[in-house]
Amino acid sequence: MPRHSATAPAHEHRTAEHARLAEAPAAGSPWRLWGPYLSGRQWGTVREDYSADGDAWSYLPFEQAHARAYRWGEDGLGGICDRFGFLNFSVALWNGKDPVLKERLFGLTNGEGNHGEDVKEYFWALDGTPTHSWMQWMYRYPQAEYPYRQLREENARRGKQDREYELSDTGILDQNRFFDVTLTYAKASPDDVCIDVTVTNHGPETAPLHVLPQVWFRNTWSWGRDDRTPDLQPLDPRLVGLDLRAVECRHSFLGRYVLTAEGSPEVLVCANETNAMVLFGDPENPTEYTKDGIGRRVVHGETGAVHSGSGTKAAFWYQVELDPGASARFRLRLSMNDPEPTTFGPAFDAVMADRSDEADEFYEHVIPDTLDDVDTAVARKAFAGLLWNKQLYRYDVQQWLDGDPAYPAPPPQRQSAEGRNTSWTHLSLADVISMPDEWEYPWFASWDLAFHCVALAHVDPEFAKEQLLLLLREWAMHPDGQLPAYEWAFGDVNPPVHAWAALQVFRIDGEHDTDFLMRVATKLLLNFAWWVNRKDSDGSNLFEGGFLGMDNIGLFNRSAALPAGFRLEQSDATSWMAFFCLQMLRISLELAAVAPPFDDVATKFLEHFLAIARAMRSFGSQDVSLWDDEDGFFYDVLVHPDGGVQTLRVRSMVGLLPVLAVAGLPVEIAALPDFASRLAWLQRRRPDLLGGLVSGADPEGDRLLAVLSGDSLRRVLERMFDENEFFSDHGIRSLSACYREPYRTVVDGQEMTIDYEPGESQSGLFGGNSNWRGPIWFPVNVLLADALKVHGRHLGDAFRVTVAGQEMTLHQASDEIASRLAGMFRQGPGGRRPCDGSRIEASADPLWAGQVTFSEYFDGDTGEGLGATHQTGWTALIAPMMIRRGVR
Repeated sequence: MPRHSATAPAHEHRTAEHARLAEAPAAGSPWRLWGPYLSGRQWGTVREDYSADGDAWSYLPFEQAHARAYRWGEDGLGGICDRFGFLNFSVALWNGKDPVLKERLFGLTNGEGNHGEDVKEYFWALDGTPTHSWMQWMYRYPQAEYPYRQLREENARRGKQDREYELSDTGILDQNRFFDVTLTYAKASPDDVCIDVTVTNHGPETAPLHVLPQVWFRNTWSWGRDDRTPDLQPLDPRLVGLDLRAVECRHSFLGRYVLTAEGSPEVLVCANETNAMVLFGDPENPTEYTKDGIGRRVVHGETGAVHSGSGTKAAFWYQVELDPGASARFRLRLSMNDPEPTTFGPAFDAVMADRSDEADEFYEHVIPDTLDDVDTAVARKAFAGLLWNKQLYRYDVQQWLDGDPAYPAPPPQRQSAEGRNTSWTHLSLADVISMPDEWEYPWFASWDLAFHCVALAHVDPEFAKEQLLLLLREWAMHPDGQLPAYEWAFGDVNPPVHAWAALQVFRIDGEHDTDFLMRVATKLLLNFAWWVNRKDSDGSNLFEGGFLGMDNIGLFNRSAALPAGFRLEQSDATSWMAFFCLQMLRISLELAAVAPPFDDVATKFLEHFLAIARAMRSFGSQDVSLWDDEDGFFYDVLVHPDGGVQTLRVRSMVGLLPVLAVAGLPVEIAALPDFASRLAWLQRRRPDLLGGLVSGADPEGDRLLAVLSGDSLRRVLERMFDENEFFSDHGIRSLSACYREPYRTVVDGQEMTIDYEPGESQSGLFGGNSNWRGPIWFPVNVLLADALKVHGRHLGDAFRVTVAGQEMTLHQASDEIASRLAGMFRQGPGGRRPCDGSRIEASADPLWAGQVTFSEYFDGDTGEGLGATHQTGWTALIAPMMIRRGVR
């Protein structure tokens, strides 16, 4: 069947998976009950932190995770759970040498790594469909003892100037001495999941492996809020047959499920309860069969750590010896049905084959057939990562701050004004949310989520819409209108990209769901008011913003308060607000056709945009501007207590973002009486306000609203496309490369410097473990490329810019950005992908070269992927970017 080769919405094309999507549009739909919602890491999260000092990494570290019951969630390797997180399934492993059972991914905390928190495992999301009718995930497990201590000690020894020390650097994976463990899930029906665990020995020698598929209930009964305890009970082998083993799982809400395993593995049962005796020296435990019981039995031979009665955690214990190149397959089935002789009969394999074929058919309709095999594989892997990073997020801030009735009250410091998230007590979430990454970032971030949704809309527009609406609901959005940033500090400020994302999703979905657009718009009016009231302190139409996700782009920490009397007028915050205005204007114009009152709303955003555009060029009595006419660039400006101003002449992404503030006005505005009459009035009476309004080249009379026009646009783009400044072989850098020689200036009597760092930060910078001082970030690159298309549609081919020494139209320049971004994932000279850099993924061995890794950001000189090494969140924008290129 030919692939989809136009931009029509997915719901117009009927495959088996599209039919399931139509059958299951809502979060509570049956086909969405089971999915990859089990987190890759629950330990070290804010939700599990009940400390006085807020050191989440130390309060529940990796060393305690195997023996300590979590409060808010669970974690596992390639696992699944129901959308409420009550019943969980994943696989545990033991190579006969490790000191603990391998049940979850290991990595270094922010204080342990020389470049911040970093997972030290190899794993990949291989495939998936949006209803999770088909899912594949692979983990690479070493055959020698896992080098936990070596990884910690070597990374602690290395400085910021050194590369991170990775698992492959230890030599443990040499000669391919590892097992590949592939988990495949295929749904026979919404509540009948066929599971295949296949392990392969890639090493040169026969090696043993213990494979333990596990099922367990999240602990909801120990905290004094709900004393109902679920029950997990092995079924009598005589009842299920000699070649089957089964565990019955009973839950007061979910009902009854049975996990059936093929063959005759030993069934190990314990309780999902903390081993307080081992961890804290308590005199007794609530049960002798604690959470670590299965690991103690398998690894240490403690037969008394498990039993064969009822509990809340169980495992099927398989043991195999695999010759070089050999594989072993273990089949399981999670269902409401009792096991029977046909549970693993031909129908099981038929379900697997059918769902695999249906996944291929689905993506043939999503990914254009004009893409080559390489780009198609990259796009499909990007979608798989997004779908696998849908994780259950439970967090009730008020309960978390108050503590639980069955436990001592939390330290009083948590309730103080300095305590984390104390002003967000309304926030209460228990939802499946798109996470940036299952280990480094197993929590949502509001602007990351917006970018995820644009990619997700190509495969699951209903889920994308639900995600955008979720953050606008009363139990997420602050009563004052602020969107929650992320759990480490909900009150931090992320760029206002929600309106843009909503409009993109609306268009990708076929421009028919005006109800969705209206629900978003009405809530974003509150958010817009919050920005105006909180981040424009003097009413100048210039915005302070603060952090805005760009951790280290400036001379000083923008998350921290400035000295008394100082104020930072930010080019990026102001540009984002101009961008926000125009997106709300476009939404209002869309809605006015079905809801005439939005005609007035469009007028409001027109006037507000014009005020911001004018202020960006001139503010205050001294008539100083964010725009520097001598340099032809936008800069942040520091306002001193005495009213004096200081331009911070750092050429960074903050000076490129004004390019984003652009939108075309359709000819049909004549049908909007209020908007059309106000625009005509402004043209006649207030031409001074229309510095951002440009008549386009379109003969039908379309107009362009833009902060930048004519010569100012050309001058900014000249810098953006200068390879000695922002434009690299792999996209647009976040800081000009001219600062290879550091920039120095004096601020309030103190000398400050900033220098270009193309990759990992060479010093302990502000804002955690991220680096905006040179690397390439996908979302802003994609936004800039899209903005150039809008400019180009109205300015025409006569408007040209110099791109790396060549004259190009704005359309061609946009395509050049997209081409360089895509090029990071394509094989270059020597057959290597730039994004793999010098990591083991760059090996010529197909076992490594065949796996695509999506990173958080990319080296501004080499294109190597850096930061979170499985960050499929905003980097998944590679998929829609390739789709758009493929349908031209």
